[in-house]
Amino acid sequence: MAEVLERNSRKERVGTVVSNKMEKTIVVAVVNKYKHPLYKKTVSTTKKYKVRDEHNDCGVGDTVRIAETRKLSKEVHWRLLEIVERAK
Repeated sequence: MAEVLERNSRKERVGTVVSNKMEKTIVVAVVNKYKHPLYKKTVSTTKKYKVRDEHNDCGVGDTVRIAETRKLSKEVHWRLLEIVERAK
């Protein structure tokens, strides 16, 4: 009878770290590509997210997976899930 309630599905993104100069915070650029509805050309847009990096593990150029979370500060409401690939 005891059902385990799961969390609501959180948004997840994969992006590249562009800055790690803040304490416990990184800036991640996520590139979204889509086809233009009229001209059928591939268009890319970039959005930057401020992400909580609790242990200051990430370096510039790392590919990371991030998830939406509660508001942690004025601009930070994403958290680091994992480092997919380290920068070379």
